[in-house]
Amino acid sequence: MLQQQFTVQNPTGIHARPAGAILKKASIYACKVELEKADGTRVSAKSMVGLLKLGLKQGEQVTVITDGDGEAEALQAVGEVVEHVFE
Repeated sequence: MLQQQFTVQNPTGIHARPAGAILKKASIYACKVELEKADGTRVSAKSMVGLLKLGLKQGEQVTVITDGDGEAEALQAVGEVVEHVFE
């Protein structure tokens, strides 16, 4: 199991479009991919409802947690999407 903190950079936070991008990227990997807020709320990165439920805003830190085959690659790939600024 691997985990790393990332900071949401998108000015409007993680809404439908960024959540869809996170879900799409996480779904490429066979491993378990989860996001966890500082308050302990943890959801699957492969669940649109779960991602939206986090209500992540710009500047918030979120921990990406991966476990299984390809966990290192998944961690970095999903983290990059979390930190991406969507136009």
